Amino acid sequence: MMKQKETFKDSKKSFEKALKKASNEKYVLRLYVTGMTPRSSRAIENVKKICDGELKGRCDLEVIDIYQRPMLAKGEQIIAVPTLVKKLPLPLRRFIGDLSDAERILLGLDLKPKK
Repeated sequence: MMKQKETFKDSKKSFEKALKKASNEKYVLRLYVTGMTPRSSRAIENVKKICDGELKGRCDLEVIDIYQRPMLAKGEQIIAVPTLVKKLPLPLRRFIGDLSDAERILLGLDLKPKK
């Protein structure tokens, strides 16, 4: 029983340490969209809310219209849009859709602990 409490304390300390480290990391995000469709506009708005709210000053967001720059989408092997790609910090992650599920995005960006 006592060993479980120690393990919980250790995991809590590890999480807090990782969270502190993450709070200093710069995020590099690329959002691939198709023109200014309603779905693309929603995705841009949703990602900007996350950047402004959770990543204040620690986020480089590049919005790429695949109609104007198709080679970038090809190089990243983008097969659906909108797609958000987290380049840094590693690991690389991809999110597809209008990004309206902020909780899922925050979990995927490692900005919220998994329950």
